[in-house]
Amino acid sequence: MSEPYLWIKWIHFLSGMLLFGTGLGTAFHMYATHLRGNVAAVAAAARNTVLADWLFIATSGFIQPASGLVMIHLSGLDYLESWLVATYVLYVIAAGCWIRVVFLQYRMRALADVALACADPLPPEYYSAMRLWFALGWPAFVALLIVLVLMVMKPALW
Repeated sequence: MSEPYLWIKWIHFLSGMLLFGTGLGTAFHMYATHLRGNVAAVAAAARNTVLADWLFIATSGFIQPASGLVMIHLSGLDYLESWLVATYVLYVIAAGCWIRVVFLQYRMRALADVALACADPLPPEYYSAMRLWFALGWPAFVALLIVLVLMVMKPALW
């Protein structure tokens, strides 16, 4: 392999680990804080989760497909190989879930901030948003996990 390919592969690998790890870490932090029910902690966790999503997940979520396409080009692979098409589909599923989750996080953050400012408990709308947030996290997580397996195993699975 050429040196440019190896550098792109390193960037791709690192951004993939950042995407997967940050997603898992922020989801755990947000949900664990939610389960404790402390309004101030939920408001802080929601703020941090939104920030982490933009700093790390959005950035690595852009780098992943860009570096992947460059690696496909440099390696001479067919862009329509079955394992690559599977990764595209799974990545779109994960991205679609993530986009919806970000909007939910903004809403949960706003609801928690209002509850905190008014010294009220979290409203029912917060809990509805959290249930949907939790539900959308699973297909995104599983999709990215399968993408990770496909990236490592490549066509050996097919």
